[in-house]
Amino acid sequence: MELLKEEIQHFIQDFRGQVTDLLLKKTVFSAISNKELVEQIEGRRIAMKKFPFLLAKGIIFPKGLNMEQCSSEATARYKAKVLELKGEHFVDMTCGFGVDAYFLSKGFERVTLVERDEELLSKVEHNWEVLGRKASFENREAEDFLEHTPYKFNAIYIDPARRDANNGKKFLLGDLSPNILELQEMLLQKSDKVVTKLSPLIDLSYLLVTLREVTHLYLIAVRNEMKEVLVVQENGAEDREAKIVCVNLETEEPSLFFSYKEMLQAKSSYGRVKRYLYIPNNALLKSGAFHYIAIYYGLEKLDVNTHLYTSDELKSSFAGRILEVRIINPKELEKGSKYCILSKNYPLSVEEIKKRYKLKEGGDRYLIFTRCEGSLVVLFGKVVR
Repeated sequence: MELLKEEIQHFIQDFRGQVTDLLLKKTVFSAISNKELVEQIEGRRIAMKKFPFLLAKGIIFPKGLNMEQCSSEATARYKAKVLELKGEHFVDMTCGFGVDAYFLSKGFERVTLVERDEELLSKVEHNWEVLGRKASFENREAEDFLEHTPYKFNAIYIDPARRDANNGKKFLLGDLSPNILELQEMLLQKSDKVVTKLSPLIDLSYLLVTLREVTHLYLIAVRNEMKEVLVVQENGAEDREAKIVCVNLETEEPSLFFSYKEMLQAKSSYGRVKRYLYIPNNALLKSGAFHYIAIYYGLEKLDVNTHLYTSDELKSSFAGRILEVRIINPKELEKGSKYCILSKNYPLSVEEIKKRYKLKEGGDRYLIFTRCEGSLVVLFGKVVR
């Protein structure tokens, strides 16, 4: 392969300029286009931040869209750790660039990777050989593979495409490719455990009503940005309560897990603003467990639709930001001063607040415009953690 020639690989690894400039220059190597060089340079740059394990010599990167859509090394490692998948045979039905499969399949004797994009799959096959990992590679549609495979697997992993032919986003299970709803019965027949990666925007109650034998929902954020919802289904789990696990990777915040039933049954109390204010991380907010959060940490909620919490005593184990706060009169704010401004259950947006009070964003002091026990309040706060 021309791309793997020593001089070309050195050029890709050493290039530090603007790739747009490279596209406008004359061809650097006769055997490969500048566009292909740019693809590899950009791939390496993404890998440095997103999956550094793929910076080994000889790794070939796919098109940018494939790189953007695949899991990060951090999320893949986490999934491998908490799921602890192992057994005789693992299959990834939509392997993409193979990052998740690389980590999830380590506990299996046999690994099968299915991918409908022939060019992408050939790059994955090459990279796995470079990394010293063995697998069978199937260039097929997931539906076709599942229907005709003679095997039963210990675990199936699937990450359905969430965009249509016009690149529009899709969220309902029946609109994904492959169609998870149509395949559900066959997936559970063919495997002891089915793990499905879905959009962070998908509704959890919809999943639990629509899918059978769900045992876990993992809500995975990285540095407070929601990345994915991971659904685990197991054969024979009809009577098991689904557990929800909230995690914020690459932070020191603890994970929180609870059953869906516990979440629905929880009833919190409401109270005035006290010394400490708690802002849940986005994994917790995604769960919708607004009452359970208060019960679990021993906090009071500020208002029915204000998902902020308060206490007189510091609850340092809280999964999110903790501020020491006091109520202020916004008329006292100095024009042009800088704050981190939050608007939570408040009639004005952050931009409208900045304009009305002539404020700037920045610094380490907080202003929280919110609602407490039915009344609008403005809080001044400093970060505790």
